[in-house]
Amino acid sequence: MKTALITGATSGIGKATAELLAKQNYRLILCGRRTEVLDRLKSALSQITEVFSLNFDQRHLREVRAAFEALPEDWKAIDVLVNNAGNAHGLDSLADGNTDDWDAMIDGNVKGLLYVSKMIIPGMIKRQTGHIVNISSVAARQTYANGVVYCASKKAVDVISEGMRLELTEHGIKITNIQPGAVETDFSSVRFKGDEERAKTVYQGYEALKAIDIADAIAYCINAPKHVSISDLTIFPAAQSEPRTIHRK
Repeated sequence: MKTALITGATSGIGKATAELLAKQNYRLILCGRRTEVLDRLKSALSQITEVFSLNFDQRHLREVRAAFEALPEDWKAIDVLVNNAGNAHGLDSLADGNTDDWDAMIDGNVKGLLYVSKMIIPGMIKRQTGHIVNISSVAARQTYANGVVYCASKKAVDVISEGMRLELTEHGIKITNIQPGAVETDFSSVRFKGDEERAKTVYQGYEALKAIDIADAIAYCINAPKHVSISDLTIFPAAQSEPRTIHRK
């Protein structure tokens, strides 16, 4: 039985991926910041498969290190890492941007991904096998006004994924970079700081992607034959033609 570690597992794409991989007989290490939600998910999925949970904020290296040091020895052979945790905060110009929002995005989307990956990559190299899935965004493909720092953070995920592939392919480790378009999760609610009405407008007039759509793609990539490696995958809803253009009815 393979072991998959998923960051940001308590909601959205991370939760959908955890639920799907549980059905596919993966052991799961679920990571998240919200202890109560993490415990509920662990309890539910433990009815299907073996589950271990790690409660930490990946923006803080000390928390990441402490969490992985607490991981029991029989859970340390991680076959699949899904770097899903990330965030978008605010939709302001650089001139009007909140620097705390910038820090949250850079620390979570870039540094946090690196911190978690650093904990897992040495073991994969030692075993000469593994698969890392990084969740980027179509925002990495086309920068848009008022979202410059978010776009930059996701462009960094693309670059990191490419670098991982260059460094790790020789060790039998696959790297997949997934760029979702508009996915209906709590993404916009977080970006707009809890303004649910504004968040709803993002998904009005068309059918957005669902979290399970991205989870399906992740499962396809990690379950591909050993000689097949999906390097980059861009997924739009049918109504979206490029990052800034959605055709609404």
